[in-house]
Order: sequence, then C-alpha cells, then structure tokens
Amino acid sequence: MNNRKPLGRIGELVRTFGSAVAAAAAVERGHRPNNQDLVMLGIDPRHFDRIRKY
Repeated sequence: MNNRKPLGRIGELVRTFGSAVAAAAAVERGHRPNNQDLVMLGIDPRHFDRIRKY
C-alpha cells in the first residue's frame, strides 16, 4: 500500500516558497529573517549571521 499523501509534496513546496519570500522580504527591509524560514531553506541561522554586506 502507498501511505504517502499525494498533496504532501505540493504543500512542502508551497511552504518552502513562502519561507523564501519571507526571508527575501526581511533582507530587503534590512532585517534578519526568522530562524524557522532559514532552516526551511536549508540555511543554518548561525551561519547567516556571518554573512557580510558589501
């Protein structure tokens, strides 16, 4: 039997896209993105703080 939900991957894609939009908007405003959004995008929040602005 197949136990996977057919819309599960679509929901995950939508959540990932939402995190990308939220993180980009925060950076554009000059703010730090939420840790949850960074983790969803595969970015370690501790490493994000080390990024320099040029």
